Amino acid sequence: MQLVSASAPGKERPENLAERIYLQLKDDIFEFRLLPGDRFSEGEIAERMAVSRTPVRQALYRLQREDYLQVYFRSGWQVKPFDFAHFEELYEVRIVLELEAVRRLCARAQDEHCTALEQLKRTWLVQPEQRLQDGREVSRLDERFHCQLVEAAGNREMARLHAEVSEKIRIIRRLDFTQSPRVAATYEEHGQILGAILSRRCEEAQLLLKTHIEVSKAEVRKITLHMLHSARQRVMPAPEVKT
Repeated sequence: MQLVSASAPGKERPENLAERIYLQLKDDIFEFRLLPGDRFSEGEIAERMAVSRTPVRQALYRLQREDYLQVYFRSGWQVKPFDFAHFEELYEVRIVLELEAVRRLCARAQDEHCTALEQLKRTWLVQPEQRLQDGREVSRLDERFHCQLVEAAGNREMARLHAEVSEKIRIIRRLDFTQSPRVAATYEEHGQILGAILSRRCEEAQLLLKTHIEVSKAEVRKITLHMLHSARQRVMPAPEVKT
């Protein structure tokens, strides 16, 4: 466990402090400073961050509600182990929602395409020299691309459920953009998907979208396993050398 301190000078409102601790711990989980299976106590976090236990507890329970942590009565907290079967189920739900969104968008008359699709065109249908290279920013825009497709379909409950699924898979999905070839591929694939939707080629758009998500899912699984292995190697004690 390698936590970054979240301490800051001066007094801070309790709700702001709890929010800051929450964001720092979430970042520690996302960046594998807190590894799946790591156990710790409220007191350890409070001491590390130089704060009282109350805002720490608030932050920890919020992370528990979001399914990143689990609590054990009288024995502290644990970062939830990665459950790839669970992520597989979430991706399946995501695919179902996005394919239905594409069907609805393609069923609209040509002049009914909304401003959301026009915004997506301006972001993704650009020349190679205009493409962003910052993986974090492309990751954020990628999530917005898929969320906006579902939002544009016009069913608010579909959009709400899709947003919840997107939040739950973000911890691994963002890793797809740590590789430059995947950033370039995302621009190409998003452009193809948009082109098919705007031309109302529904089956082609759905196939492109499903393939795009499946390839990304396979990539992030490989990257996640590699990063977990590397992170665990960093924290393992060096073997003793006998003389």
